[in-house]
Amino acid sequence: MTLDQYRSLADRALEPFVAVSDRIGLTPDGVSLIAFGFAVAAGAAFTIADPLWYVLGAVFVFVNGWLDLLDGALAREQGVDSKGGDLLDHVLDRYADIAVIAGLSAGIGQYLLGLAAVTGVLMTSYLGTQIQAVGLGREYGGLLGRADRLALIGLAGVAAAVVPGPLVVGLGVVGLLLVLFAVVGHFTALQRFWGAWSDLD
Repeated sequence: MTLDQYRSLADRALEPFVAVSDRIGLTPDGVSLIAFGFAVAAGAAFTIADPLWYVLGAVFVFVNGWLDLLDGALAREQGVDSKGGDLLDHVLDRYADIAVIAGLSAGIGQYLLGLAAVTGVLMTSYLGTQIQAVGLGREYGGLLGRADRLALIGLAGVAAAVVPGPLVVGLGVVGLLLVLFAVVGHFTALQRFWGAWSDLD
């Protein structure tokens, strides 16, 4: 399960947005910063843990994901792809992940679960870029890539607004999502590590 395999389809859907962004003078770095702002807003909304704010948080997460695709497409359109832009994008993405997951865990008061989830997410992303650093190309594989996580967070935000109570072992939708990120995140990181280690032989 990974939505990253549909990047080429997303790039085609982005074309009109790229054209408009270029026309109004947006830069890829500017889009990255705007995307990060939506992630912080999503984290703040999830902290409130009210049905309306869960829905708003879900919308903010979807906007963050869309803009995260747009910045790269805009950079290619403007011919300004750079290592600096790539670095900024990755740093902001990691802080965005932290902001959103911290908001989710704070909203339900499950801080240890949030810690397990955010470390799983960060290790998944770290392995993706570290594999590239050792010369094997960027790794998007595994059970949960960033696109998958954003989609699940957005859907969980809507579901939490509709079904606010506990579902399993005292955990509601958000708590179960954090469990998923904790377990599958670390599994995906190990999956990427093992695949890269095998390629090094």
